[in-house]
Amino acid sequence: MRPVLVAAALSLGAVAASAQDYPARSIHVVVPYSAGGPTDTIARLTADAMSKHLGQQVVVENVTGAGGTIGTRNVADAEPDGYTILVHHVGMSTAPSLYRQLPFNATEDFAPIGLISDAAMTVVARTDFPAGSFAELAAHIKEQGMDVTYAHAGIGAASHLCGTLFMSMLGTKMTTVPYKGNGPILTDLIGKQVDLTCDQITNTVGPINDGQVKAYAITSPERSSHLPDLPTTAEEGLESFQVSVWHGAYAPAGTPPEVVAKLSEALQAAMQDPTLIERFGQLATTPASPAQAVPEALHAKLDSEINRWKPIIEAAGEFAD
Repeated sequence: MRPVLVAAALSLGAVAASAQDYPARSIHVVVPYSAGGPTDTIARLTADAMSKHLGQQVVVENVTGAGGTIGTRNVADAEPDGYTILVHHVGMSTAPSLYRQLPFNATEDFAPIGLISDAAMTVVARTDFPAGSFAELAAHIKEQGMDVTYAHAGIGAASHLCGTLFMSMLGTKMTTVPYKGNGPILTDLIGKQVDLTCDQITNTVGPINDGQVKAYAITSPERSSHLPDLPTTAEEGLESFQVSVWHGAYAPAGTPPEVVAKLSEALQAAMQDPTLIERFGQLATTPASPAQAVPEALHAKLDSEINRWKPIIEAAGEFAD
């Protein structure tokens, strides 16, 4: 056998052996956002549950900066051996449109592992906001336009995307007020410093139930058991006004299929872990089903969301770079 063919055979043999023994050490999960936030919490709960199935520790590392693009790029550049993976939210699908010079390719530089979770958004306002219903809210925004202040957690954040879609559907602009995180937004909303925001139910269910903010609708196809009296945007006449904060797990492109399959199996097992289900429930977050926690489902979701958000973001003309 020629030397080149021998080398290739040996290389393939090494990869096969490596995949068969995987995982032989701890796995690092990169979260491209700060510790303590919703994505970090989702990732840590998922990592703990995956550890039980894999028999190795799954460690979460926060690599922040540049709207999540630094940590995401680091995973794209990592060795494709299954020991460095990424947990990212809906921002993975909007980054290609929000950044004109993105340091990675969302669809080519990663091997999808599977979907993790989904949490709906809620449209909330200060308690003394004049609109009494969602229909009145929409009419008020159309009438007052830029006199209405809409708070969001920075360009590319779920609150920004939700507001952008809402304004697009109403055909009216509001005065947007960027914040450094959702926490300060809720503080100012409760303090009546801003009028309106759209935030995931994980963050708003407490203030809504405590009467600290006024809730108008939830941006999901069905009502939430956590807020059963809150109508959906579809019920209120805006069926296409649906936004959720979904999370997925990714490996670097080139990761052996056998390794990706093992990670997906561990993810599917994690989504059925009683502790994870209980904690996700407390966060008003829905864990992925076994059929969703697979590469094919995440691949389809990512492609669909990229195509959905691209024209909305381009029409708004707001970019993160």
